[in-house]
Amino acid sequence: MHSRTGRVLLAVTAAVTLALTGAPPAPAATTTALRFTASDGVTLQTTLTGDRPRPTIVEFSPYGRGSGTLEPGPGFNTLLVQIRGTGDSDGRFDALGPRTQADVAEVLRWACDQPWSTGVLGLNGFSASAITIYNSLHLPLPCVKAAVLKSGTYELYRDLLSPGGVSNIVPGAGVLGLIGAPALTQGLDRLGRNPASVPDTAGGLLTAGLSVLAHPQLDGWWRERGFRGDANHLSILMIDGFYDVESRGAFQAYQALRGDGAHLVVVGAHDGAPTGTDGAVGESRAWLQHYLSGVENGVESHPRVQLWLSEGDRESLLKGRFARYDATDWPVPGTRWTTLRLGPARSGTAHSLNDGTLGLGVPARARQSYPALPSSPLASDPPNAAIVGAAGLNALTGALPVLSSMTLAEPLGLSYTTRPLRSDVVAAGPATLDVRLATTAPQTTIWAVVSDVGPDGVPHAVASGRLSSDYPRIDRAASLVTGGHVVQPYGVYGARTPAPIGHGRLYHVELWPIGNRFAAGHRIRLHLLGASAASLPGLPAVDTVTVGGRDGARLLLPALPGSDLRAALGGGRRTDVRR
Repeated sequence: MHSRTGRVLLAVTAAVTLALTGAPPAPAATTTALRFTASDGVTLQTTLTGDRPRPTIVEFSPYGRGSGTLEPGPGFNTLLVQIRGTGDSDGRFDALGPRTQADVAEVLRWACDQPWSTGVLGLNGFSASAITIYNSLHLPLPCVKAAVLKSGTYELYRDLLSPGGVSNIVPGAGVLGLIGAPALTQGLDRLGRNPASVPDTAGGLLTAGLSVLAHPQLDGWWRERGFRGDANHLSILMIDGFYDVESRGAFQAYQALRGDGAHLVVVGAHDGAPTGTDGAVGESRAWLQHYLSGVENGVESHPRVQLWLSEGDRESLLKGRFARYDATDWPVPGTRWTTLRLGPARSGTAHSLNDGTLGLGVPARARQSYPALPSSPLASDPPNAAIVGAAGLNALTGALPVLSSMTLAEPLGLSYTTRPLRSDVVAAGPATLDVRLATTAPQTTIWAVVSDVGPDGVPHAVASGRLSSDYPRIDRAASLVTGGHVVQPYGVYGARTPAPIGHGRLYHVELWPIGNRFAAGHRIRLHLLGASAASLPGLPAVDTVTVGGRDGARLLLPALPGSDLRAALGGGRRTDVRR
């Protein structure tokens, strides 16, 4: 822009702003590139926005320049730190491991003492930048008073890359691609500044991908990339979505950190936010204003848990059709888990291989089989479908909704459907499938999907769970147990325990938290089918499950206070357990 023309436009803008608001416009924020030198001599690229002493919000990102994920509003500086081995930072990317964690503590110690800092720091993170903070909380983090962490993993293995011991290879490869792209585009900067760092950066990204594949079980490498306590006792606001690709993490983190005043807002993340909401941006700003600047805005008195629940599927949620529920804890106090048993009798509502029933009674015993072939992620894999949907695929599934429903997927699997509900049921909480299964392959993946089936008969996935047959054991002490029932199993993934081919074995399949209002007249359906094609493919197999009888498969489904799933299904012997 020509300098004189620019000055004229700025003057006009200032005059209009003064006339409309009675106040002069805020000056443009000053942005400064700074390089930080870590204790091992590696330099990291950082970007400071602000030029005078203020509380400073720090974000550690592997996505290069301009990748900050929150504008905290006036009164704050922001510092974006490009993680080592990414963007224009030197060193080797270590998949958010010990060296990156040490960088977090060192950068914060440096930032605390800078002339542009008041000595008060806050943390912001989204996805990888949130994971970096969760992984680092066991270290002393100087001057940090609070954090806002959106859609990050509590345990990288369980929450994103190998949930249920099943390699989630497509999202993992996607993340590495997103990290590698800024390193490539900013490669010329690195090449001109420090040519010797290029091989190190390239090697680190390659090694990170190979390391994930080299550690299929939950071992020490993974434990270094998970939550190991909070030595800082920070006040943390966790933001998540029920359909998010990392949804499990924030729920688990809240349970671990609620004693330090954590809040949980479940309104959207990777998967987008419902129309008519701001995705908790306002709550995030208020959180930082209160804990960093001492603003008495009452945010600390807001409900500890705020839930936006879908009404039938993710698409309806995004369109602004949702049910709100506030609570004091998660799982919500007073939640009841109702035992729904899988039965062989035909429901007459599904187009699956068996069209079975799901209900309160104990049905006749039977064995039913299905081919464990890859299934479409758009249908059977709500977390992974949500992230690609938010990235632009929603236009396609909106034009062709059959792609995102279970209509095309269920004919290749088993399904079990309830009778129509007599009243609304608001389901929110972890869910569990206990199933005895035999397979014809050395290893198979148990894939379970819960759908909301409307009067039109179309099933829409609202929750899913997965488990490799190599991992039948659970850690009962770490599981959520209510009334003697395990309602959220904590699997043991440290060593494989292969099942003999053709012999049935009991498995406890963790379904990620569900948040849906099943309307009166709708049905609840459970699908068993082959693993999502977003997972690492396995050998083709035929899997056989035992249904009916006292040891037959059962689904433990949560319902919030005020909802009575048992009554909605017409009564029967009480089989629900309360938290």
